[in-house]
Amino acid sequence: MGSILIRQAGPMLTVQDLGRKGLQHLGVSGSGPMDGPSMRMANRLVGNDDGLAVFEFAHVGGHFEAAEPVRFAVTGGDVEITVDGERRHGWESFALVPGQVLKIGAMRDAVWGYLALSGGIETPPVLGARSTHLRTGIGGLEGRRLAAGDRLPLGTTHPAPMLALTQAFRRPLGPVRVVKGPQADHFDASAWQDFLGTGFVVSGQRDRMAQMLEGPLVRAALGHDIVSDGTVSGSIQVPASGRPIVLMAERQTTGGYPKIATVASIDLPRLAQAMTGAPVRFKVILQDEAETLYLAQSQALKAALAGLEEKSEMSNLQREQVDE
Repeated sequence: MGSILIRQAGPMLTVQDLGRKGLQHLGVSGSGPMDGPSMRMANRLVGNDDGLAVFEFAHVGGHFEAAEPVRFAVTGGDVEITVDGERRHGWESFALVPGQVLKIGAMRDAVWGYLALSGGIETPPVLGARSTHLRTGIGGLEGRRLAAGDRLPLGTTHPAPMLALTQAFRRPLGPVRVVKGPQADHFDASAWQDFLGTGFVVSGQRDRMAQMLEGPLVRAALGHDIVSDGTVSGSIQVPASGRPIVLMAERQTTGGYPKIATVASIDLPRLAQAMTGAPVRFKVILQDEAETLYLAQSQALKAALAGLEEKSEMSNLQREQVDE
C-alpha cells in the first residue's frame, strides 16, 4: 500500500468521497464534495471508481509527495500545477513518482478543487464513508483539516493509461434556478420581488456548511422563526437579518429559519464554485423541470466521462510547446 505526504496544505484541504447516505434522520450530515461532477471527473481520469476518496481544497491546493508511483489528476477549475517545476494541466492524468513534488497553486476561476490519486485515499471509513465532516470531527484524518506533515494511505494503483478530457462538460449559464421552498408562503409578493429582482453577491462568509449572500434584505411576513424541520443541500434559509444563507455539503440536518427556496441540483455546484464577489440572480422553476434538467446534466456528465481518451506523448509535447 502506498501513501501520500502533504508537505504544504491549502487552508481547506480535506478528504472527501461521495458522502454519507441515509443517516440524516439520525442527525448525521451527508458531507461529501462541494462540486460532485468535478470530483467524479478527477477519479475517472486516474482510473478510480467514482466513490473513491480524493483531496478537496479551497482556493489553494498545496504540495504533495508520493511514496510509490501513482497517477494524479486535478479538476475543479483553472489552476497552476507543477511537478518538480514542470508544468502540468488540469483535467488530465499524469504520473507522480517518489522524490517528485506536486505543487497545486491558487484557483483562478473557481473556489473548490479536487486532487485524485490512483487507488484513492484509504483513511478509515466512518459511518460508511471517508468524507470529512469538520463540524462534528468525523471522517477523513481525525475529522480535521489536513496539515503539513500528514501522511495518508493510498489504495493499490493498477495499470491504466493516462487520460484526458476530450468532450467539454460545461456548467450551465444564466440565473441560478430554484424551486420554491417548504416555507415559501412565509414570504409575500414584496419579499419575492426582493429575492428574484436585483440579485445578490456571493459573500466572503462561506465554508463547506453554507454561504451567505449580500444584497437586498428579504423579509418573511410570517416571521423568521419556525419549528425546526429538515434541510437539504441547496436549502436557502432566511434568518431575521434578511440575508439569505444557502446550505451546502456540510449543512446541519435541521434548521429553524424559514426556507424560501431550494437551489436546483443542476446549479448547486455552479453556485458553490462562484467566487466571492460574483453576482448571483435566481429564477424559480417547477420541481419537474428541475428534475428533468438534472437528468439531462447527468447524461452529459456520463458522456463526458465516456469520452475520456488515452493521451499520446506527441499531443502532450505539442501542448507544452504551444503553452510556451
